[in-house]
Amino acid sequence: MKTFLKILLTALAVILLANILPGVVIDGYISAIIVAIVISLLNMFVRSLLVFFTLPATLVTFGLFLFVINAIIILLADKLVDGFAVSGFLAALFFSILLSIFRSFLFSLLDEDRMNYE
Repeated sequence: MKTFLKILLTALAVILLANILPGVVIDGYISAIIVAIVISLLNMFVRSLLVFFTLPATLVTFGLFLFVINAIIILLADKLVDGFAVSGFLAALFFSILLSIFRSFLFSLLDEDRMNYE
């Protein structure tokens, strides 16, 4: 249930960011949910491989190369999902940074509910 709620919150963040950022377009709510699922799957499987293979670049840049990896994940989601478009690398970079911030904030609300029960 918590995973489903996280996907819905990510879809909400995708819709909000598509309305805020120029260069990011989403067709509707269903596309946003599909984008949230695809981004979650890409983060689980592809991101870990990218981090492993680019570990030297990540270490040299003190972790800043992870922003590039996140932008690549967004660009891959753009290619995989119809109804979601990102105009270029910079738009994907800003989108990924803001999406991470939004997701951290929204997911912290979920963890706050868990702390009230303990």
